[in-house]
Amino acid sequence: MDNDVALARKTPTVKWVIIATAFLIIALFIAFPAKAQETLAFVLISLLQVSPLVIPGILIAAWVSASGASNRIAELFNGNLLKTVFAASMIGAVTPVCGVTVLPLMAGRLVAGVPLAPIMAFWLSSPITDPAMLATTAATLGMSFAVGKTLAAMGLGMFGGGITALFSKRPWALNALRNNTLVGNLGQVCHAENVTWAVWRSPEHRRQFMAEFTAVSRLVLICLTPAFAAEFVLKDLLEPEALSAYVGADVWWSIPVAVFVGAPVYLDGYAALPLTRSLLDHGMSSGAAMAFLVSGGVVSIWGAMAIFPVLKMKPFLLYLSLATTGSMASGWIFELTR
Repeated sequence: MDNDVALARKTPTVKWVIIATAFLIIALFIAFPAKAQETLAFVLISLLQVSPLVIPGILIAAWVSASGASNRIAELFNGNLLKTVFAASMIGAVTPVCGVTVLPLMAGRLVAGVPLAPIMAFWLSSPITDPAMLATTAATLGMSFAVGKTLAAMGLGMFGGGITALFSKRPWALNALRNNTLVGNLGQVCHAENVTWAVWRSPEHRRQFMAEFTAVSRLVLICLTPAFAAEFVLKDLLEPEALSAYVGADVWWSIPVAVFVGAPVYLDGYAALPLTRSLLDHGMSSGAAMAFLVSGGVVSIWGAMAIFPVLKMKPFLLYLSLATTGSMASGWIFELTR
């Protein structure tokens, strides 16, 4: 109880963010009622669309915490950092986990004591591709794009995790999560030394599971709601076809523009494929297309806003820097190999 009171006193930010957001929504409904209704509808539809991916992620995160399996995972990822970064990058690149689902899983693992470096590697590699995305990309854009995107995911994970490992002893890397009420309740259940797989059989484990499920669900909803709203506003302001004039094959800035301007209008991994094909037909360079695909998974506005309330400023800025530079490097390397 004392810890909860201290946490609440230390971090009133979340409460004021919620209040400010509520006032902003009310003001938007008064000033722009039609646009506010469209934004609200988009947010609700987006939440429903991602729920088949998010809900299993929340259930897994709650089960891992309540069962005590988080202790075992932490032990596995507390070995040699380079080996764990490599493993996390490979697993992330082939695991069908989107950026939204990664949020509760990785936040819970940080609470459990997993080092930031393998978490960063998985966080960067997992949203880019998976086996289903590989097949869909090959069918839409060709095998070279499919293979290149998979290699980019692995490379970005190893690059990001390796750079993060250099800061592994820094205080902000050892304690990367924000001290706020969004993440303060994660991982607060008591773990036994042995893993209890069947958490539903014990009233105490069921209570712990529900407490963790509630905390993670609250975290995801509060993070994703403003993120989806921002995505709608940006997509409403930016026309994807307008990018073709700036990401052509004859301009040196095409790849940076694809990263910095393309990410906000990114839809999702599958919806982005026909959009990318259209941009290629309008003159987009292959390197810019690859940078657009990679950055959309890790630098998209809703992806970045979703993790901003979770990570402290320095780890968050490191994440953005690694995602941005890695996306541009993926585009340049892919352009050179064409």
